Amino acid sequence: MGTEPKPTTGIVRVLFVAAGVVCVGLAYLGAILPGLPTTPWVLLASYCFSRSSPRLRAWLLRSPIFGKLLRDWHEHRGMRRPAKWVAVAMIAAACTFSVGFAGLPDGLRIAIAVCCSVGVCVVIFVVPTIRGSASEVDAT
Repeated sequence: MGTEPKPTTGIVRVLFVAAGVVCVGLAYLGAILPGLPTTPWVLLASYCFSRSSPRLRAWLLRSPIFGKLLRDWHEHRGMRRPAKWVAVAMIAAACTFSVGFAGLPDGLRIAIAVCCSVGVCVVIFVVPTIRGSASEVDAT
């Protein structure tokens, strides 16, 4: 999993726990609201919990919604192909709704389309793809 950050104490620990809880809340909102990302908030929450609370980090890793995605990132620094498809589909859906149906000014619609295109390119070309089935990857 790489080098774990050194846990903090005192007020810094409290701030990391609070930030982690806020990030988990934003991640849950991102899971149900198109246009709000989920993955960055989950990763940030994991970092905050690793700096403050091993118990909360373990809880996040066991999460039925975020656990597999987070474990894949920590263990393999990438995403599985089905998760990438879902991410691209959600970006496309949010972009299509925003650009096509929201009645926004043309400049804003172009900016949204460009941001969505960048997001799709990052997911497809920058984030590494974990090859093989879950059982094959977990066995390595």
